Amino acid sequence: MKTLVIYYSRTGENYVNGNIVSIEKGNTEIVAEFIKDAVGADLFEVKTVKEYSASYMTCIDEAKKELKSDARPELVEYLDDISAYDKVVVAGPCWWGTFPTPVFTQLERLDFSGKTVFPVMTHEGSGLADSAKSLKKFCKGASVGPGLAIHGAAAKDSKELVAKWAKENLT
Repeated sequence: MKTLVIYYSRTGENYVNGNIVSIEKGNTEIVAEFIKDAVGADLFEVKTVKEYSASYMTCIDEAKKELKSDARPELVEYLDDISAYDKVVVAGPCWWGTFPTPVFTQLERLDFSGKTVFPVMTHEGSGLADSAKSLKKFCKGASVGPGLAIHGAAAKDSKELVAKWAKENLT
C-alpha cells in the first residue's frame, strides 16, 4: 500500500515571522514535496474554483467567514477513490485553528474506513492547533496518527525534519 498526501497551499502574500511577504511557492506545498521525496508518496493538491483574495488580510477574513458558515468551496478537481492507500497525510496551513475549508470539501467525499490519517500543518505559531480533531470529524472510519507542525517561515529548511517524521510514521 502507498501513502497519499492531500494538501492545500497558498502562494503570494503570506504571514511570515510577523510580516506579510510574497512567496512564490506555498509552505505546505514545500512540506508535501518533502514527504513525497522521503517515502514516495503520491500528492493531490486541493485547488478552489474561486480563488481567495491576493491580499493576505482579505484572504484570512474570507477564510474566517467560510469556517463560521461551514462553507464547502467548489474545487477544480476532486479525488474520489483512495482505496489504493492505507495512509493519508492531510496537509495545510493553519487557518483559524484548523485546515482551510476547501480541504474539508475534499475529505467529505472520501471513504476513510481502515485508513490512518496524519495531520500536517504549516503555521506561524499555532502548531497543529485542532487539526487532529478536524481529521477525526471529517475522515470517518480512520484512525489519526501522529501529526507534524512546521513553522511556515522555516518550511524550505525543514527537509530533514519532515523526512525523519515521514519515515517514522509512513513506512
